Amino acid sequence: MIETKLKIDGMMCSMCEAHINDAVRKAIPVKKVSSSHTKGETVLVTEEAVDEQALRKAIEATGYRVLSVSAAPYEKKGFLGIFR
Repeated sequence: MIETKLKIDGMMCSMCEAHINDAVRKAIPVKKVSSSHTKGETVLVTEEAVDEQALRKAIEATGYRVLSVSAAPYEKKGFLGIFR
């Protein structure tokens, strides 16, 4: 699994977060997506690496601007993780 973090310019409220999340879900298959307008960030978890251009195009079509994209292997957080 891959965790991709995007810095996004233009999110001002929870409706902005919802617009971004919907655009991401329509553009690529995701396990999880969440956005924060206070952090200016969207985080998604996918099975495979994402097509960055498709992701940028989908988000920017909604009127927001993708400032940066970074990806890393996803490690599930939680109580059981301390025993591994």
